[in-house]
Amino acid sequence: MNMNTRDIIEHAKVYFNLLPDKEDEQAIIEQISQGVSFRGANLWVLIFAIFIASLGLNVNSTAVIIGAMLISPLMGPIIGMGLAVGINDLELLKRAAKNFGVATLISVLTATLYFLLSPLDEARSELLARTSPTLYDVLIAFCGGAAGITALCTRGKGNVIPGVAIATALMPPLCTAGYGLATGHVLYFLGAFYLFFINTVFIALATFAGVRVMHFRRREFISPERAVRVKRIIIAIVAVTMVPAILMTISIVRESIFENNMRRFIKTELSQAGTQIISTDVDDRTLRIVAVGKEITDASKAKAEQRMPEYGLGNYELTIIQGTQSDSILMLSDQLTQATTSRDSERQKLLELSAEANTLSQLLDEYTRYDVLTAELRTEMAALFPHVKTLSLARTSESSRDTTTVSHFVVAIISSENSQRLSNAEMKKLHDWLVARTATTDSIAIIQQ
Repeated sequence: MNMNTRDIIEHAKVYFNLLPDKEDEQAIIEQISQGVSFRGANLWVLIFAIFIASLGLNVNSTAVIIGAMLISPLMGPIIGMGLAVGINDLELLKRAAKNFGVATLISVLTATLYFLLSPLDEARSELLARTSPTLYDVLIAFCGGAAGITALCTRGKGNVIPGVAIATALMPPLCTAGYGLATGHVLYFLGAFYLFFINTVFIALATFAGVRVMHFRRREFISPERAVRVKRIIIAIVAVTMVPAILMTISIVRESIFENNMRRFIKTELSQAGTQIISTDVDDRTLRIVAVGKEITDASKAKAEQRMPEYGLGNYELTIIQGTQSDSILMLSDQLTQATTSRDSERQKLLELSAEANTLSQLLDEYTRYDVLTAELRTEMAALFPHVKTLSLARTSESSRDTTTVSHFVVAIISSENSQRLSNAEMKKLHDWLVARTATTDSIAIIQQ
């Protein structure tokens, strides 16, 4: 090794060395040990945080969920367990594990009680996001735990601990587990609780590693055999926790690659002027594509089939459905055709009735869409426009006697507290927000009562 390389390594050690910034070791241990217990006010804060997180998941509000994670004191016993293993403190480990178990049980029971009483039982996106953990959650938990123990053990902590609480997200999985119990969705419960277990294990593991890196004084085991047994237990827990996450990650990556290849195949080989691909579906090694507009010719289809192996789709059969029939109606029609050829009139009638039902369903969705949307916007509106007391949304039509054209637009009727009128700037802000949230292509007219 030449001198220049040694200099570089020495300079790197100066920059990355944690020991000069390390606080008093005994003070750190006492601080972490105090955060282990869940009694009195600490326990009530945890219960309220669980209620807040459950409400956030219920109404699909990211801001509320983040607030609950900042309030929660659940990190205390987890970091305590990592510290206890790192310094070989069996008593601290027992106390931290006991309090962790109590806190976990109370959290799940509180969330279950909330979702049993809540009239909203739909699984929203924020809730579903906590049911399928992957290897990335392992990495997030470990890096978050490493940042947390580094901040706790050194001077100049800043706002690291709140950031760790948000990044590792301990509360939402517990609330999702409670939702699974309350609604009878066992897979939701298992997936969410597994995510919580991942966060717990790898935050504790990062704490253990941080304590060892910063050379905390360790208590000596009575026998070397016991030390070896503890190390083996830690390795086993980490391995068992990671394996399912790795398998889920592999499955997700494979699915993502397949979907990306399928999109590239459709865009490159089947896209043409005047034709629109409205849906794709994969079932039993069959790639089914529904297209409207200009017909895709048999020659184009044959050419596309020859290129399928280049996109990793060589084992799939290509089926192109031309027209506006949905997959379900097409499958039903094919079954009728195979069963008998003497029921052409019944088949045609079935298709007409299905098309009519589809049209009516779309009209019904259009009429009820703004009723549902109004309720969803309630929480956001209270935060963005506190002076607005009520909001009503409806889609309406306008016709003129001078023309046959019919215009469509969305009417938003608002009322303010104490009849206070919104300023022009607030009206414009409200208009822009409604345009963005309703995602409508129609104009929006705001009427202030």
